[in-house]
Amino acid sequence: MSDAKPLAGQTALVTGASRGIGAATAIALAEAGAHVILTARKVKALEEVEDAIHAKGGTSTIAPIDLTEADAISRLASAIAGRWDKLDILVISGAYLPDLTPLTQIDPKQFNQAIMTNVVATQALLTGFDPLLRNADDARVIGLTSSVGAGPRPYWSAYGSTKAAFDNLLESYGAEVEKLSGVRVAIIDPGATRTEMRARAYPGENPESVKEPEVVAQRLVALAQAGFETGHRERVD
Repeated sequence: MSDAKPLAGQTALVTGASRGIGAATAIALAEAGAHVILTARKVKALEEVEDAIHAKGGTSTIAPIDLTEADAISRLASAIAGRWDKLDILVISGAYLPDLTPLTQIDPKQFNQAIMTNVVATQALLTGFDPLLRNADDARVIGLTSSVGAGPRPYWSAYGSTKAAFDNLLESYGAEVEKLSGVRVAIIDPGATRTEMRARAYPGENPESVKEPEVVAQRLVALAQAGFETGHRERVD
């Protein structure tokens, strides 16, 4: 490891890496020296992020999958375990935002998609990659949450309830492995950030009035470099 590449020799997996905070974080991790595995559904978008990483001298591998498909995560974990013997950093950035509606008007199909993406896939990721995380000397798991998970808000119940469950899964896992391994778990609320998801939730907002995804990405990489104790939670303003 060098000052220029503090994460050299480390492997990171970023979900939701095709755009927004996930893409920015993947690029920043690669700039810091990590080999980054990029996961999302859209192949072309992943290839564009990989091109950006390579243009900056970094290395990456794309793994296009739908995290909600049956056995997709277990297959991904098996494939990665066949190439790498450890996973140093897991960033869970991928999420699904249903339409904002009163609780009584939640679309069942969208709600199910949110549950599968934000909750079920999170449990599968932690389960599938637990052995590789435990093989690392100082593994870090960073989950991106939302303030509506901790503070219920009108019209946000479909998304907020899945993020509350997301937080619970991460915190439970962190407590379970804290004394048995070097795995540490943190939850980060990115706050108002210029993403497609934010634009959907606040269509009348001037995107220039909120921070760029790169601001959040730099904070996540700084945390990955410095390390943290399980239970660490912060908001990036």
